[in-house]
Amino acid sequence: MSDQTANLALPLILGSQAQKHVTHNEALQWLDALVQLAVIARRVTEPPIGPSEGARYLLPTGALGAWAGQDGALAIFAAGAWQFLTPREGWRAFVLDEAVELVFTAGAWGVPPLPELSQLDGVGIMTGYDPMNRLSVAAEATLLSHAGAGHRLKLNKAAAGETASLLFQSNWSGRAEMGLAGSDDFAIKVSADGATWFEGLRIDAATGRAAMPQGAVIDGTLTGSGVVGTVAQVGGVSTGAVIEQGSTASGDYIRFADGTQICSSQVSLTYVANWALKQDWAYPAQFAQAPSLSVALDADSLAAGSAIGAGAISFAGVEGVTSSGARAVVYAANGASFLSGESCDLSVTAIGRWV
Repeated sequence: MSDQTANLALPLILGSQAQKHVTHNEALQWLDALVQLAVIARRVTEPPIGPSEGARYLLPTGALGAWAGQDGALAIFAAGAWQFLTPREGWRAFVLDEAVELVFTAGAWGVPPLPELSQLDGVGIMTGYDPMNRLSVAAEATLLSHAGAGHRLKLNKAAAGETASLLFQSNWSGRAEMGLAGSDDFAIKVSADGATWFEGLRIDAATGRAAMPQGAVIDGTLTGSGVVGTVAQVGGVSTGAVIEQGSTASGDYIRFADGTQICSSQVSLTYVANWALKQDWAYPAQFAQAPSLSVALDADSLAAGSAIGAGAISFAGVEGVTSSGARAVVYAANGASFLSGESCDLSVTAIGRWV
């Protein structure tokens, strides 16, 4: 039969042993040293002067004096002398001067490994978690950083009709939300009271087209090809710029995203008969159907190009209006005649639709 216990090597009282109280007291002494093991330090190499009864130290490599040759041992000051125990696998000790817990494993003391972090019910950092908020953090800030390259925060939902979003609250009442709220479109919405919500922006997941259901107030300057560029429509919905402007040899044009088009030009009319000056005008941009036209006679050009005055003009306008052009005409009044080579200018404007 062994004279020591299997785990802590405590002395056993043998049946034929005299002075059994000595063995009993020695066992109690070791129990007192090992139970709730808290050592003063683990990096001190020399015994302190005047140690207290029961003082405990973990001895580092290179221990000196009364500790010499006891590297790695647990030193206990008991009954006026230093005594030593060899740690066993799995022993734990709390180091008072560092406020750290250690475990003895693989022949050395070290910080115990963290427990397995998979399949936890929840985690609360400086606060508690609950079944809805399984990860809860109470802090001034939360940092998620890269590991050498980029960093992505992923919010995954089960189906299109579910929600994956970031909710911003004021005193636990919702004020703004952004993400996939009830659909796969990206949306941003706000609330003044947490009950009534207004969607300010929605981006269609299928097309990437952005919509602002509440409208938009823009105090700054609008720039870029989305403002002035090529206008377009598909199914009555604008798919291009807001305004398109251009010029050709036959004049200027401007198109709007709603389908409106305006063409203008200064048309020079020439003599075709003693009663008429005429000139065909091809619009600088095609209309979808015949537009409405208006004209203004340039009196200065009439005075410079014709012997008759504006009072001798019976009509200045257009005829033969189509979707691609019109004829500008000026007719002389009865009793007045144009001469060969005479001319005048008309300012012509056509307003219609390009789609």
